[in-house]
Amino acid sequence: MKALQYRTIGAPPEVVTVPDPEPGPGQVLLKVTAAGVCHSDIAVMGWPAEGFPYELPLTLGHEGVGTVAALGAGVTGVAEGDAVAVYGPWGCGTCAKCAEGKENYCLRADELGIRPPGLGRPGSMAEYLLIDDPRHLVPLDGLDPVAAVPLTDAGLTPYHAIKRSLPKLVPGSTAVVIGTGGLGHVAIQLLRALTSARVVALDVSEEKLRLARAVGAHEAVLSDAKAADAVRELTGGLGAEAVFDFVGAAPTVRTAGAVAAVEGDVTLVGIGGGSLPVGFGVLPFEVSVNAPYWGSRSELIEVLNLARSGAVSVHTETYSLDDAPLAYERLHEGRVNGRAVILPHG
Repeated sequence: MKALQYRTIGAPPEVVTVPDPEPGPGQVLLKVTAAGVCHSDIAVMGWPAEGFPYELPLTLGHEGVGTVAALGAGVTGVAEGDAVAVYGPWGCGTCAKCAEGKENYCLRADELGIRPPGLGRPGSMAEYLLIDDPRHLVPLDGLDPVAAVPLTDAGLTPYHAIKRSLPKLVPGSTAVVIGTGGLGHVAIQLLRALTSARVVALDVSEEKLRLARAVGAHEAVLSDAKAADAVRELTGGLGAEAVFDFVGAAPTVRTAGAVAAVEGDVTLVGIGGGSLPVGFGVLPFEVSVNAPYWGSRSELIEVLNLARSGAVSVHTETYSLDDAPLAYERLHEGRVNGRAVILPHG
């Protein structure tokens, strides 16, 4: 089968031919119908050789949907031909966090060497994908694969981040979304669907700000040195009750801290390497700063239900598997508006 692999440190990914996987006991083989392109993959490919955490070559892709192609011995709960989404952050299934459905926070994943598809084990940028357990599959129930695949990360991750702050996003409150790309433009829709807060979007590109307005942002502000002052002015000097930074670079993290209100939440979702100092007098009183990771399986089900209701959709552009390197190149250059989706059999 064809697969997109990161094969050499510092080199672009390549489309190669690899052996077709076969499901062993308890495993499920998917024929991949769509795979999402994410900035996290670019971050992985930007890590230096020293301390690189994964074995190469690595088949990319941690957002995947497909149809069940074959079942290993003993598998129940799914059948050949089922259309499913892949829950990506796999865990051990038995620790205290996994028992809550929070495999994204598995307490034993590192110890046991458990990695998500595309982030340590073969991912979805291939014609077929091997799933280690059917519990990691969620029925699509009629959702279009292209529309659904970004929801497994670009939908689930902001949903998990926003849920924590829902009690603060009451009428009259403000939520700030920094970075309105793949995750951020979904976050705007989620905030509009789940809260009555005013949503202020920040980005460096007027094109991205147009997308932010189109999907529901009440205000769109250029993310520059004046952004924090602009948000403060919009909020009458009070700041925002919740700030979601989907970039996570040092400048955006500074902006996130600068626009937070007293008792506000600052949620750093992006993996741009920035950090926010916390201490008395550094931030407004009782500001909470957190850095979540992905989301739970039950939250993925909730996100897919929101999509079925029409409350959230993802702006996508599609590519063939042969053109997947171009999709990553365009994403790296900031020329993807929304989410790029690879069609391995398209």
